[in-house]
Amino acid sequence: MTHLRSGQVAEQAGVNPQTLRYYERRGLIAEPPRSPGGHRAYPPETVDLLIVIKAAQRLGFTLEEVAELIDTGRRGHPTPDLRARAKAKIAEVDARIADLMTIRTTLNQVVTAGCDSLTDCTCPDCPMVT
Repeated sequence: MTHLRSGQVAEQAGVNPQTLRYYERRGLIAEPPRSPGGHRAYPPETVDLLIVIKAAQRLGFTLEEVAELIDTGRRGHPTPDLRARAKAKIAEVDARIADLMTIRTTLNQVVTAGCDSLTDCTCPDCPMVT
C-alpha cells in the first residue's frame, strides 16, 4: 500500500501541513504510522477525508460538528443526524441573511440621510440614533 508524506497529503487536499497536525490533535484524522525514517505515512484516503472536512467547514459546520459527524460515520451507523444538522445550518444561514439585510437597509439609510459622524451626526432624522 502506498503511503503519502505530510507535504503530499497537504498539497493534494489543498491545506497546509500544520492543518494535518491540528486535525490529528482534534481527532478528525487518525495519527498515521511513522516510516522507518520517522516521517508520517498517511494512507491515501486521508486526502479524501480532508477534502470532506474542508467542504463541511465551507458549509458552516464547526470542526467540533464535523468531528461528531465523522465519528458517527466511522462507527458504521447511518447519519440521519447530518440532515438534521444541515437543516439547522440552513436556519442559521437564514437568520444571518436577515441580519445582513437589516444592516444593509440601515447603511442605505445612513447614506441617503447624509450622515457625517457616528458621534455627532448633524443630519435630520439620523437612522443611527433611532
